[in-house]
Amino acid sequence: MTERFTKAAARNIFFGGSLFFFVVFISLVAMSHNYILNKSTNTATLTDDVARGKHVWEKHACINCHSLLGEGAYFAPELGNVWVRYGGDKDAEGATSALKGWMAAQPSRVEGRRQMPQFNLSDKELDDLIAFFRWTNSINTQNWPPKVSG
Repeated sequence: MTERFTKAAARNIFFGGSLFFFVVFISLVAMSHNYILNKSTNTATLTDDVARGKHVWEKHACINCHSLLGEGAYFAPELGNVWVRYGGDKDAEGATSALKGWMAAQPSRVEGRRQMPQFNLSDKELDDLIAFFRWTNSINTQNWPPKVSG
């Protein structure tokens, strides 16, 4: 135990450890990309109306108040599962009309509640936004959010 810890030994430990953790990092990145591309996102149903709905989402900065799959503001409800919350998994037509009605009735003017502004979206924009919500609901989020209530 009288051996000295030399500069060469420290250098070897540093470079060896750096190389090891770099390889671990690259493999974790590759695994994440593989999961996202092959298991998480439902690219088969990614259509033009879904893309247009995302543009409506971005144009009106909905993420400034709402969260989507846990990302965004927590001022208003989570919208990653709004399709299921409105019963879209059981009755797609009913959920579509309910969501359109909800957005048309804003602001609700209920005292003490947070108010969503009226964006005066066209029917086409509403359909596209609802298609985006429906597609977002189909993403494998590993049970996020934990409650359907948002």
